[in-house]
Amino acid sequence: MSLIRLYLDEDARSNRLLQALRARNVDVITVAEAGMMSRSDEEQLNWALENQRVIYSFNLGDFYRLHTTLLERGESHAGIILGQQNYSIGEQMRRLLRLITLLRLITVKSAEDMRNQVEFLSAWGEE
Repeated sequence: MSLIRLYLDEDARSNRLLQALRARNVDVITVAEAGMMSRSDEEQLNWALENQRVIYSFNLGDFYRLHTTLLERGESHAGIILGQQNYSIGEQMRRLLRLITLLRLITVKSAEDMRNQVEFLSAWGEE
């Protein structure tokens, strides 16, 4: 079972979020680091699949539509986490860590289990 490795898209990339996640040993890179700036959403998902990374984005509508289209065509993606821009960096980090950590601890989802799945960051808040 592999750990979830994150890929921050152009909308969600933030140096503060990136540093906070890396300080907590999350394997995360940005589109800029991958040399994928200004590429289409489909190209981003294809790159993420080839590199076994779950994409994190605020682009809910487009990525959810793309998820549905890919599945209808019998194609795959490595997984998508959709967040909201109104979350602070701290809130994004806490929710992402909760999602990654809880999925790992209770083995609900590994990186393999995230394949072709969409998780909404809003579901991973404080209980």
